[in-house]
Amino acid sequence: MPTDANTQIFGGSYGVGFNNVGSYQASARPFVKADIDVHMSSSATSDATVITFPKVTKFITVQNNSTSSANELRLAFASGGLGLKAEAGTANNYIKLAQSASFSADYRVTKIYLMGESAGCTATVIAGLTQINASHLPNSWLGEDGVGGTP
Repeated sequence: MPTDANTQIFGGSYGVGFNNVGSYQASARPFVKADIDVHMSSSATSDATVITFPKVTKFITVQNNSTSSANELRLAFASGGLGLKAEAGTANNYIKLAQSASFSADYRVTKIYLMGESAGCTATVIAGLTQINASHLPNSWLGEDGVGGTP
């Protein structure tokens, strides 16, 4: 049975993965979603606009494209972090973006949650994707300290 040099030297196969440094050092595959109509703040978590990435991200940028200063945008990394008003004890673990503001970070996530403070909020999401399958990260950070909500 033939084996390659890497298998003989390292005792196993080497490939992309969650803790593989090379997976994050390599150039990212671009992901762009523009003109996203963001749902307005309400009492139901399901009303959040969810952006699901096909792979684990290397970085993300979210821009509030709204034309009115009243249209602030909430960005959270778990649905429970949006701080929905009707849910008692809900954490306000979100980032608020004013009109025309943006947020960029080198985070490895598979989903982000967006919600507008008022109707008519729109956004653009730009991300760099690694080759790591989204299934290697949890679907939600819900319940993590500093992220928000309880599982």
